Amino acid sequence: MNLEFITYACADRIATITVNRPDKLNALNDVVMAQIDAAFAHAKADADCGVVILTGAGEKAFVAGADIGELAQQTVRGGKEKSLRGQAVLANIENLGKPVIAMINGYAFGGGLELALACHLRTLAAETRIGLPEVGLSIIPGYGGTQRLPRIIGRGRALELILTGKPITADIALSFGLVNRVAPAAELTEVTTKLAKAILDNGPLALAMATEAVLRGSETTLEEGLRIECDLFGIISSTEDMREGLNAFLEKRKPAYKGR
Repeated sequence: MNLEFITYACADRIATITVNRPDKLNALNDVVMAQIDAAFAHAKADADCGVVILTGAGEKAFVAGADIGELAQQTVRGGKEKSLRGQAVLANIENLGKPVIAMINGYAFGGGLELALACHLRTLAAETRIGLPEVGLSIIPGYGGTQRLPRIIGRGRALELILTGKPITADIALSFGLVNRVAPAAELTEVTTKLAKAILDNGPLALAMATEAVLRGSETTLEEGLRIECDLFGIISSTEDMREGLNAFLEKRKPAYKGR
């Protein structure tokens, strides 16, 4: 696909979506957000794609944040509409139906961290810091940061990050459970690809349904979450992939999943 600020490449069932605006530290504006949405729609439809890695171009930033110049011009109505559009894009990532890994190769502040929070897993360069600094500009996170961050690291830790606006180191992010892997920048692609390949060893329908169970269940009571899990367990039991996975185990061979 041909987009001005996004590159898309797929090899060995791993699609890599790169925010390609390095001269602006990959900052998000309305055009970039729309192109991110288009790239993920392409990944969803791409039969060759089993896992998506999202990253940023250049050596400095994953996504440094929102375009401040654009934010400075917004009105009350414009601010709400921008937030709604951004939340919709990030919801599409979260509900893609395929695992998404944010490879945070540099600065991830504000909207950049919110973008990473919408991904299912996160890897982080050891040398970088991440945070939600919006209150320092007398605004608040508007792309889901106030909702996703507490669900990932807990209310107290999330409020400290949001209310101080201070960035945290990679080690702290790992200890909080905010990221899944930390590696030196030079090794981050290898570490992230290894994680993606470990995911790809498994049945695609099972990956999608397990992710759905976690996401939907985390928004409700334990009782309702268990019901969601039960329903999905029943659905997966009707698939060819389930039969293939179990038979392959019994026959001591590698399964050949077909996604049906």
